[in-house]
Amino acid sequence: MKMSVGRMPHGFRNLITDVPGIQVGHCTVDEGNCHTGVTVIMPPVKNPFTQKLTAASHVINGFGKTLGLVQVDELGTLETPIAITNTLNVGKVHDAMVSYMANICERDGVKLTSVNPVVCECNDSRLSDIKRRPIGEKEVLAAISAAAETFEQGAVGAGRGTTCYGMKGGIGSSSRLMEIDGKVYTMGVLVQSNYGASDDFRDACLPEGLAECDQGSIILIVATDLPLSHRQLKRVLKRTSVGMARLGSYIGHGSGEIAVGFTTAPAQPIGGSFQARMMLNEDLMNIPFRAVGECAEEAILQSMWHAPADTALDGSPIPCLKDYIKEIKP
Repeated sequence: MKMSVGRMPHGFRNLITDVPGIQVGHCTVDEGNCHTGVTVIMPPVKNPFTQKLTAASHVINGFGKTLGLVQVDELGTLETPIAITNTLNVGKVHDAMVSYMANICERDGVKLTSVNPVVCECNDSRLSDIKRRPIGEKEVLAAISAAAETFEQGAVGAGRGTTCYGMKGGIGSSSRLMEIDGKVYTMGVLVQSNYGASDDFRDACLPEGLAECDQGSIILIVATDLPLSHRQLKRVLKRTSVGMARLGSYIGHGSGEIAVGFTTAPAQPIGGSFQARMMLNEDLMNIPFRAVGECAEEAILQSMWHAPADTALDGSPIPCLKDYIKEIKP
């Protein structure tokens, strides 16, 4: 879908994987009344525990059940891949990520006594029997194994059972290019969209009968190769809410809106008394602010555009954005 979102240029794929080295993988479960999954964002290092990336998180509205954000904000580093799933599978995915990292460290001869997996979630109980919790180690490892630079969007992985503005939501992504001092850097966003009241969606005249309550959640994963400090990353993450607001969200009480981000430049090695690093001049922060706002807005739209219409467990129809656009723009 070609969208006129913002004015900055897209990356080659218009995906978070335009940030060099990033890969994304899904595992989708469609069994009986379970329509859910897991999505994993892989950092561009062989062992994220020994090559820690500068990271941050920002809680826009805290109606969520994420794991790992406390340490990310305290230490300013990421030491595992980031996993996204549904609300009641967070614990099982966290356990699977511990096993994965233990194996990676054993392979590398690294003693592992503690690790901080980052696991995020949205509640997909409208389309999936969430109490069954079908996502475990097998599914997490399958998502990791499937990770690649090109990946599906829409109703796949962690987005299989989500809804957005009363329509089918899912996984969406976008990227922007930022030229600074003659060098081009990339900003990428991946979302798991599951929020928004239909009446608030910016393109009015939605079909009647859609859900009217702003609750559910959205997870926004931000990656960039722009050199930023932990504090600067947190400032950038706050601007993901701009993309949400431009689509009409007022960020409701019952919706968990959480952003997690990292920069791939440079990784932080273990050891040494001092660490020198480069970071962006604060006077130029408007560049990544605009880039992340545009990425977030377009990623949400992409998550809806690529997701087909579906049916909730209670039999109610869930329309898709493509059908809606056909209806109002023949």
